[in-house]
Amino acid sequence: MTLFFSTQCSFSLNVSGFPARHVIELLQTERAYVTRLHLLDQVFCTKLTEEAGKGTFPVEVVKGIFSNVGSIHTFHSQFLLPGLETRMSQWDSTPRIGDILAQLAPFLRMYAEYVKNFDNAMDLLKQWMERSAQFNAIIQDIQSQEACGNLTLQHHMLEPVQRVPRYEMLLKDYLKKLPEDDPDRSQAEKSLNIISMAATHSNTAIRKMENLKKLMEIYEMLGGEEDIVNPSNELIKEGQILKLAARNTSSMEIYLILFNNMLLYCVPKFSLVGQRFTVRTRVGVEGMKVLETSNDDYPHTFQVSGKERTLELQASSEQDKEDWIKAFQKTIEIFQQKNETFKSASKEVVDEVSVKELGKRAPRWIRDNEVTMCMKCKEPFNPLTRRRHHCRACGYVVCYKCSDYKASLRYDGNKLNKVCKDCYFILTGRMDAEEPVSGKKRGILEIEAAQVSGNSVLCGFLQHSTDRTKPCQRVWCVIPQHDALVLYLYGAPQDVKAQCTIPLLGYQVEDVQRSLDHPPTSFRLRQSKSVHYFTADTEEVKLRWLGVICKAVIGEIFMHFIAFCKPGC
Repeated sequence: MTLFFSTQCSFSLNVSGFPARHVIELLQTERAYVTRLHLLDQVFCTKLTEEAGKGTFPVEVVKGIFSNVGSIHTFHSQFLLPGLETRMSQWDSTPRIGDILAQLAPFLRMYAEYVKNFDNAMDLLKQWMERSAQFNAIIQDIQSQEACGNLTLQHHMLEPVQRVPRYEMLLKDYLKKLPEDDPDRSQAEKSLNIISMAATHSNTAIRKMENLKKLMEIYEMLGGEEDIVNPSNELIKEGQILKLAARNTSSMEIYLILFNNMLLYCVPKFSLVGQRFTVRTRVGVEGMKVLETSNDDYPHTFQVSGKERTLELQASSEQDKEDWIKAFQKTIEIFQQKNETFKSASKEVVDEVSVKELGKRAPRWIRDNEVTMCMKCKEPFNPLTRRRHHCRACGYVVCYKCSDYKASLRYDGNKLNKVCKDCYFILTGRMDAEEPVSGKKRGILEIEAAQVSGNSVLCGFLQHSTDRTKPCQRVWCVIPQHDALVLYLYGAPQDVKAQCTIPLLGYQVEDVQRSLDHPPTSFRLRQSKSVHYFTADTEEVKLRWLGVICKAVIGEIFMHFIAFCKPGC
């Protein structure tokens, strides 16, 4: 079978015996995707950045909206798409794509930063379209152009979130049609594993966005009920149902909204703008029980009991009753599993810290100047409202909120001492306080500086600024071995969270001309309108950083790492 392409470049593609449709679809969708990335990076972002340069609105707003879309555009337009087009032009002699994807798929990790920032980007976009007439006018003007296809900026910004799951789907279909003994199977399966991990972040972001949208609808339906629009709230089930009175045989129609952590028992209220309800009672899922009941006068009944309230309910049918009971049972089960996991995690911490030592031996205190943020909640310190405190059990530097616990320490004659909440759990065995930060899933910035510095390509202090007219800030810079295309910037070597990350792929590395503002040990990283200025302590340190960064911006460090990891290398 010979196929001919007419877009961008023309060549014949002999894909006889191979899943041709998926190979063609991958290339065609990649070309269309690069066009959309160009629209985001070089049109929307560039136009808004130019206007921000005039002082109409802050340039930080534009950076906050578009995040690292420039790096994503560079990767796809200069690496992935050319690699696919070259391979397709050589298909007769090299009929496979698995090796190309396996080599480039690790770069998809840069999507984690974009996906994590997506909710914040949507909020900023909505806020400034309402606040700034010029900001809104630029977006409306671009959206009216033919290149936008009558779609909004928000729609186009969702494409990078959806793209990685799209790769996963195409590759799965490709593998289904690929013979078991095909030479491409091994590399294709390897790339699928890498892409699936990256897709998890995107799928989570999509679900989170859909959930938040639903929470907003419920928030409005309840007349602005507090604490509803919270990312930790997950809607499980909602709907109308009858509540049986406890004292007589009457019943009333109510509206139930079941979340992962609570049940809202709501009653109708008068409204001229659609159906509205008032929350009568909140029932926590913790300790909740659901029981099927039997009532000759009222069929399809069941009972939900919690610490705050017990409700006897009547569903509209037997199927409706089963659906509600299953929803409650699953929610209770998941809640209990998470609670048990939390308890087990606390016991594991006991083993790691060693029960024999904690509280019996005075710890080594982390010095104040080694951290710029609380080592538990990661909030930055300041001299007025968030000062530094030391946990007397582990020696960590924490804020007043995270050190608002006391426990007896044997090394201090069993006197009560200020400790962090994690050590409080260990020393007292109490489980009624807030869940420790260590039990939460880490974000892309929440990697401890000490952890990556000990296993890095290069690390050390540099002066950093994004505006040459403003003074530089001394930061601890790390390029980790496990993420050699990203530069992490920390406030101090012991910080538990990075201030920011710079995906190096596609950046230009430039020497800064000597001036009063920038000594000869300065250099800068530039990509589109994004510029980072750095100054090293010595010329030798500067050359060391330039040597590593120059390889990272073209992906050479990662390719070297791949070659190093190959068997026999």
